[in-house]
Amino acid sequence: MLHIFLFILLGITAGVLSGLIGIGGGVIIVPALLFIFGFSQHQAQGTTLALLVPPIGIFAAWMYYRHGYVDLHAAAFICVGFLIGSFAGAKLATNISNTVLERVFGIALLLIALKMIFAQSLPQ
Repeated sequence: MLHIFLFILLGITAGVLSGLIGIGGGVIIVPALLFIFGFSQHQAQGTTLALLVPPIGIFAAWMYYRHGYVDLHAAAFICVGFLIGSFAGAKLATNISNTVLERVFGIALLLIALKMIFAQSLPQ
């Protein structure tokens, strides 16, 4: 039950940031699945593609799924949160100045880059 809540919270967070600063959910979701949930890089990418499938990543997600790298359970709940969060983020973004929005975007990218650069790999 806790994982369901955390998956939905991850979806909301990714959705808010996507709606707020226009970054793809995968920029948030993939690192979160790696570092918070302990997914492998393949599982994180496959699961993210599965929740973003219609219609963009259907073939890529199918390939990951065939190799066992998709957690459909996680993808479904993150998707629910992402729908809610993206609406909230877009609503927020349209009500703040361009300068503030640029700074929020830059900070988000910097934090993600630093986490990815200095993260320790999990054993496979």
